[in-house]
Amino acid sequence: MLNSFILENLEVLTNHRFAKDNENMLETAVPSLQMGIPFLGVLLSISLLPLWVPKLWHRSENWILLGWGVLSLVLMAQIKGIEGTSFSVVEIIFHEYLPFIILLTVLYIISGGLHIRLKTVASPLTNTGFLLIGALIASIVGTTGAAMLLIRPFIRMNHHRHYQSHNIIFFIFAVANIGGCLTPLGDPPLFLGYLNGVDFFWTLKHLFMPFLVTIIPLLGIYMVIDWTLEKREKATKKIISQPDATFLLEGKINLVLLLGVLLVVIGTNIPENLSAYCVFGCDVSSNQLLRDIGLIVLAVISFVITPKIVHQHHHFSWAPISEVARVFAAIFITMIPVNMMLLAGDKGPFAPILAFTGQHHPSFVYFWLTGIFSAFLDNAPTYLIFFKMAGGKADILMGPMFKILMAISLGSVFMGAMTYIGNAPNFMVRAIAKQSGVPMPSFLGYMVWSVVILVPIFLGVSLWLLW
Repeated sequence: MLNSFILENLEVLTNHRFAKDNENMLETAVPSLQMGIPFLGVLLSISLLPLWVPKLWHRSENWILLGWGVLSLVLMAQIKGIEGTSFSVVEIIFHEYLPFIILLTVLYIISGGLHIRLKTVASPLTNTGFLLIGALIASIVGTTGAAMLLIRPFIRMNHHRHYQSHNIIFFIFAVANIGGCLTPLGDPPLFLGYLNGVDFFWTLKHLFMPFLVTIIPLLGIYMVIDWTLEKREKATKKIISQPDATFLLEGKINLVLLLGVLLVVIGTNIPENLSAYCVFGCDVSSNQLLRDIGLIVLAVISFVITPKIVHQHHHFSWAPISEVARVFAAIFITMIPVNMMLLAGDKGPFAPILAFTGQHHPSFVYFWLTGIFSAFLDNAPTYLIFFKMAGGKADILMGPMFKILMAISLGSVFMGAMTYIGNAPNFMVRAIAKQSGVPMPSFLGYMVWSVVILVPIFLGVSLWLLW
């Protein structure tokens, strides 16, 4: 009977109006839990293979990701048919993947056109102020952009210190993760929420207080640790002479372009009732086209007018953003069956989890479930999964269920700091620090720091959500 249902509705799958009118009918064809294996395979591959078999991963990364993607498409075709699978792929590419990767690329290019030359007298107070400013900047240029912009100046201003590892660890905590919670530009999970209907300023309005509740004690702990280690350095005479204070910002025009990114993302979402265009059977709104074209124009301007010497100073390379684009292409494709399972609700394989999250204190449960998955997998797809697990309706999640949306947002952004693999900038910061001669803890050694310092703070945040 299920097969006959799919065959009867196969023609509907080719129509670009299918997404709104007939989505519920198709979702009765619920995939089995095994169809989520390619998605899990992608996440485990990008999380573990670079650690376990780095040579194999770097040599065969594209083929491994392609293999998981093809396997997912083959499994989907058995349920949705070839045409239905094709429509789903086109829809997720135009509605979610392309806007997502375009924003990341634009922020990467523009922030790569900025270079800070900073020499100052590093002290516990100046270091703490630097991390606070970096955390705030992360919500404007993104955690990746802020991390790449600020990590080298931060290392240079502390190069005379004997103890430096704690600086990098807290930099990852504050700048590469927690600081990205205030706008959709700050961290990829929040931009996915924006693409799914969450208002641009909702994060600033509802996450600012949890940000303060988190960042203030975190930086307070850092200042105490840094002050204690500085005293030890002075007592053992291990601290060397400090540099003269100087500051120079190269590529200032990119600050204007960053403001342009903000205006384009917000402004193109204001006009309503604009026409839509059918692209390969998928409706693409004029708002989205204007936003993506505007962002691309800003990125091209930045790359053309930024002096080459600035890119050289900043060690600009296309490799990181190219890898992100490839990895997320595989993630978005393999997520389609998982989304189908979630949309099936209590009839799907995730019914027990859905029932559990809907019981006592769901915001507390969503915070920790989202956070735990974000710590060991990638936080962007984790956000999207739990967003849809909570219903996927932005107007409801911003309204009567706003605490659940807060919990999902905070869990995905904050707990990306728990491991080196929780958020993309973490490993990049670690690599740059090691190249600069800063000793860094191992994977488990880093987790000792994050568990001891972050978990008590996050417990306080989750209890705050219950008020």
